[in-house]
Amino acid sequence: MRYLTESFALGALRRGRPIEQFLGPAGSPERPGIRYIEVKPAKIRYEIYLHTLADVGHETFVDVVEFPPLCTDDEEEEFGRLVATRDDPLAALAAAEDITGAARGRWVNAGLVQDEYHDYVVAGRPANSSPDGNPCPVPPPRL
Repeated sequence: MRYLTESFALGALRRGRPIEQFLGPAGSPERPGIRYIEVKPAKIRYEIYLHTLADVGHETFVDVVEFPPLCTDDEEEEFGRLVATRDDPLAALAAAEDITGAARGRWVNAGLVQDEYHDYVVAGRPANSSPDGNPCPVPPPRL
């Protein structure tokens, strides 16, 4: 089972383990990229990082942490952009989902986002859906 149930996702965070979710394509056809979100326990808080990376992988190179940032002008993008912090793991999940459109049932343990990316590459890099046919998360409009 690749995806974490809500209780397993919360348990991982409480044990100090980060969780991630592949969000799909980013950028433009001229400069393709990908996005993924990471919720990471810090000392007494939970940090939420959005990673927007150049899509430089292929079927045998899927280690997304090695990909360069899509926007090279932004130093924060080197390690992800901190988009929020929360005091408890459930609030961190909710914030990550609100900010990016991530889905509650699609969180994976740290490191497995590369498997999600591999499936995306093998499926032909679909523009609007994940390899399993679910729609790619879309960030909600900002008011």
